[in-house]
Amino acid sequence: MLQIKSKYKIAKRLGAAIFEKTQSQKFALSEARAGMKKRGRGGSRSDYGRQLLEKQKVRFTYGLGERQLSNYAADAFETAQPPESLHKALEMRLDNVAYRAGFAKTRRAARQMVSHGHLVVNGTRVTVPSYVVKKGDTITVREGSRTSALFGHMGEPDGTVPVAKWIAVDFPMMIAKVEGEPTYTASEIPLDYPAVFEFYSR
Repeated sequence: MLQIKSKYKIAKRLGAAIFEKTQSQKFALSEARAGMKKRGRGGSRSDYGRQLLEKQKVRFTYGLGERQLSNYAADAFETAQPPESLHKALEMRLDNVAYRAGFAKTRRAARQMVSHGHLVVNGTRVTVPSYVVKKGDTITVREGSRTSALFGHMGEPDGTVPVAKWIAVDFPMMIAKVEGEPTYTASEIPLDYPAVFEFYSR
């Protein structure tokens, strides 16, 4: 698992959307003040710097190691639509699907949830966060884990983690059904996948 020492330092460099805990009004105001100072000093980022920044955004958003992201990018680059393929590959990881389904409030918590064996896919316990979930799969909380405080929020979801449109969730029963697949729209996704491919193509 990717170890992250200072979320706030990384978010200041890569953007608030990288981590759920930095998506706050207080952090936004801090960044706005810092942005005014940077503009006052002038300067511009090189192509390499921009590509590196975007690559790091993807890495930290999904909690990936460098080699993991490199492998995902290499596989996606061989397809007809690389950005769409990369986005789908990252979104269909079990840890991300658990997060998108509202089982966990952060991707990091979802990774730990999977690693500790709390989730079952189509009746089989899975402990690999990168496990590829497919359309039609059913994800449930393991019977022995249902009383855990980890899932206390599922009885009465507070809406802080919006469920993805392609997932149907029965919160009281702790069941999620993957009914579709994530779609990629450049204007709606705050990640520059083409820049990631440019970085690895250097």
